[in-house]
Amino acid sequence: MVCVLGIEGSANKIGVGIVRDGEVLSNPRRTFCAPPGEGFRPAETAVHHRQNVVAMVLEALKQAKIQHPEQEIDAIAYTKGPGMGAPLQVGAIVARMLSQMWEKPILPVNHCVGHIEMGRLITGAENPVVLYVSGGNTQVISYSDHCYRIFGETIDIAVGNCLDRFARVLKLSNDPSPGQNIEILARKGSKFYPLPYVVKGMDISLSGILSKIESEAPKLISSGQFTPEDLCFSLQETVFAMLVEITERAMAHNGSQEVLIVGGVGCNLRLQEMMGIMAEERGAKLYATDMRFCIDNGAMIAQAGWHMAKAGISAEIEECITTQRFRTDQVEVVWRD
Repeated sequence: MVCVLGIEGSANKIGVGIVRDGEVLSNPRRTFCAPPGEGFRPAETAVHHRQNVVAMVLEALKQAKIQHPEQEIDAIAYTKGPGMGAPLQVGAIVARMLSQMWEKPILPVNHCVGHIEMGRLITGAENPVVLYVSGGNTQVISYSDHCYRIFGETIDIAVGNCLDRFARVLKLSNDPSPGQNIEILARKGSKFYPLPYVVKGMDISLSGILSKIESEAPKLISSGQFTPEDLCFSLQETVFAMLVEITERAMAHNGSQEVLIVGGVGCNLRLQEMMGIMAEERGAKLYATDMRFCIDNGAMIAQAGWHMAKAGISAEIEECITTQRFRTDQVEVVWRD
């Protein structure tokens, strides 16, 4: 049996998870929430992580009923990247400390691969086309020849960032997340406001859509033409339709009958509904998870680290750094056939 402790802190969430041979033993996390109308800044987020990470480690051990981690934990995994520099460093420092204190191997994990491996574990999807949608990333991914290959992606901002920034325009709360509050408002919207639909081959562009709705929203709302709920509905419908289109194209290219949605935006029930309709029309199956595993968490890093440990991957302590740019397709996925 192999038991791995994973630390995630690439954005505004600090989480510590423990996984033992496919079983999630614990997965606590805490979120830094900026005031309404503001985003989270790296320095402030790093302070939050430093103030909470030790408590998260202790809570994870307690939930997992691990009393002697130096004996029961086999490896330490942490998020190497991609992500925000200062928050990433908090997780890396704590991982290096625990690795040396407990004399355990340390494993640098790609954040995106962590999402994919957690999605595969929880849903049981075997070899799906993956739509990875979060605040910092938007990619359509498929596995081939020891690599998670990117078939399509955003050419500017991520879909989560697009939704979050519109939430700032509306002065929506960042608790529990701006994207979730957009989703709640969108359920009450009914009047569609046309927005640019920008699909370029297998890639999408979101910055123009955001600029359009950011600039138009104040006068549309003040004039009574559209409500905030209508605009949230319109934005979701447009960008989610774009995501479904490029995902379906990747499935057609691969002949895949499975699609897996991962990442924080993957919790959105409307996105899951739209993707489910597409999958059903193709005779395919949709896999998705809930907030426990879609949103950034330590268990996903532990699960990717578990695969790496089982495959015999190791890293020297001097190599265990962080990087804000670490693409999904830069990882050699040696644990898959």
